[in-house]
Amino acid sequence: MKLSPVASFLLRTHRIYRTSGSLSCNKRVRHEPVFLKNNFSVSAVTDSTALLYRNHGEPSKVIQLETLDLQRIGSECVLVKMLAAPINPSDLNMVQGTYAILPSLPAVGGNEGVCQVMEVGDKVKTFKVGDWAIPRDAGLGTWRTAAVLKADDLVALPKDIPLLSAATLGVNPCTAFRMLSDFEELKPGDTVIQNAANSGVGQAVIQIAAAKGIHTINVIRDRPDLQQLSDRLKALGATHVLTEESLRRPEMKELFKSLPRPKLAMNGVGGKSATELLRHLQSEGTMVTYGGMAKLPVIVPVSALIFKDVKIRGFWVTQWKKDHKHDEDSLRNMLDELCILICAGKLSAPACTEVGLRDFQKALENAMKPYTSTKQVFVM
Repeated sequence: MKLSPVASFLLRTHRIYRTSGSLSCNKRVRHEPVFLKNNFSVSAVTDSTALLYRNHGEPSKVIQLETLDLQRIGSECVLVKMLAAPINPSDLNMVQGTYAILPSLPAVGGNEGVCQVMEVGDKVKTFKVGDWAIPRDAGLGTWRTAAVLKADDLVALPKDIPLLSAATLGVNPCTAFRMLSDFEELKPGDTVIQNAANSGVGQAVIQIAAAKGIHTINVIRDRPDLQQLSDRLKALGATHVLTEESLRRPEMKELFKSLPRPKLAMNGVGGKSATELLRHLQSEGTMVTYGGMAKLPVIVPVSALIFKDVKIRGFWVTQWKKDHKHDEDSLRNMLDELCILICAGKLSAPACTEVGLRDFQKALENAMKPYTSTKQVFVM
């Protein structure tokens, strides 16, 4: 039958690609072209451009840009288009082979990011085409343009938050939120102290604490742009911004005449920096270690244990998510609270530099530079 030009155009614009036959998530196939009869859209994506590594080592040396065939979309799977994915220190550690959990090789880099659902399996009830989602846990490999994933490995996000806020929501803000919620009963007027205050976690701590009326003492390393960085952190809501050297000076006693000593310290550095945080904790306060950028052990003064009875704890957001895997409300409620802060303008993404996947070498090099205050984010 000969079609009119209008009918031919409508058919062409409604052509999609989907799989037929077995619904296994594990078989790699090319999608077959079909025509839509209903008013919904499905992606025609058949492959993915990805940053892949086959061996552990320095990221700039072992990561390669490759094209991967997509898996069949199973009944409990979704096809997603990655929108944006950051480079976090843990991502680099994973590539280097030094992180606590390591995926099987070869692996796609990246653990965090935001994607859009392009197609859903027939048993998926939690997502529809067009929804935004982020990984529920680490290890999915987000540095790619598209992927077929189990729907249960994703959690939905509202689409009315900024792209970079969504892409950087799953790790650092969640870490900050949990540390401020789970270790001390903080109330408005209380004080917390943290090092690595310019990190992604540090910036989230400042903003979430400010929204709760909690004072923050924020410690950063001395650097050429110190005043500029200090002003930026104060604009986010930091109460005080100090250098590590300032913590050892007598002027600290004056500071504590205007606000109470911290109930909670958050340590992302280790070494002497962590020890100094401990010295300023109030009696029976808690120091939570979530990172060790100095790659030095945490040294606890005997006096802090005997005379102040401080508590030394650790926190890893990946473990928290595993522990609450079957407690859907805990993760959902946390993400909802964070999204409310974002929509209210009280929680913004860290300073980011947007890069394309093809510029990955430059992005990786910049991510590993010392004193960096901007996060590299792949935007697909």
